Amino acid sequence: MEEKLNLVQEWDKTFPKSEKVNHKKVTFHNRYGITLVADLYEPKSYEGKLPAIAVCGPFGAVKEQSSGLYAQEMAERGFLTIAFDPSFTGESTGTPRYMASPDINTEDFQAAVDFLSVQENVDSEKIGIIGICGWGGMALNTAALDTRIKATVASTMYDMTRVNANGYFDSEDSEEQRHEKKVALNKQRTEDYKNGNYKLGGGVVEEVPEDAPFFVKDYHDYYKTKRGYHERSLNSNGGWNVIGCMSFMNQPILKYSNEIRSSVLIIHGEKAHSCYFSKDAYKDMITNSKYADNKELMIIPNAVHTDLYDRKDIIPFDKIEDFFKTNLK
Repeated sequence: MEEKLNLVQEWDKTFPKSEKVNHKKVTFHNRYGITLVADLYEPKSYEGKLPAIAVCGPFGAVKEQSSGLYAQEMAERGFLTIAFDPSFTGESTGTPRYMASPDINTEDFQAAVDFLSVQENVDSEKIGIIGICGWGGMALNTAALDTRIKATVASTMYDMTRVNANGYFDSEDSEEQRHEKKVALNKQRTEDYKNGNYKLGGGVVEEVPEDAPFFVKDYHDYYKTKRGYHERSLNSNGGWNVIGCMSFMNQPILKYSNEIRSSVLIIHGEKAHSCYFSKDAYKDMITNSKYADNKELMIIPNAVHTDLYDRKDIIPFDKIEDFFKTNLK
């Protein structure tokens, strides 16, 4: 039985509405039968068919936050764009809620490409994707699989399989520590099954201790303040289920990244705690690759992780526009 959608119709984004673009809600389905909900943005005036871009992320965020800002900005620059909620989150369907999957979330991006490919006002030969934070890794994974994608941008990316398996900064990269995590997660699975519901893991902390790592403060500054708080965002509220990301622990998503033939631009802040993900992903992507010439790593001086979520004075939108206009042809 299909879930009933109750879509919010008024503007409820964390960023101002542009007068330069048309906006509407759209839906499409992935190959698992989950209905995904997206905001579609298009220039108010254009001729012919448009190049198109699908946007998602950050991990645990919703389309009313960073991905919507990127999508609206790129629509102002001449693209038809969609920012979508992944399976099991936001306004998209899928139960149980607040689960993540390296497979299903890669499929979400492919489903977005399906949708864009059949729009009458889209040039199906000119489709790109943008992934932010954990969805940057998903975007690269999708680019390695979906030959319809001609250009990919990964912004302030995480490799969610690596951070789940190894911890932050690879500080828990041992068989013993992974085993301890697995024991705890599997114990939680038993409890969840017994209780008939899934325990939430908690989003970004409400109060930041003085001695907290900088990245905790950085996330709080976005997700828990007027800057980025949204009622449907997992990071702003109860978080993923404790076991929601369990399968990431033994499923590396970037195994074939050096076989990506299409163009890729990876963007990261120099001062971001997560910058090592992009540096290593770029290195892996060009190592022993026949297709290294159209790959680029762009480091933004002094920028931190969340600067690339919403700081339009820091996000290199001119560079992103030029990248897509050069490669979507």
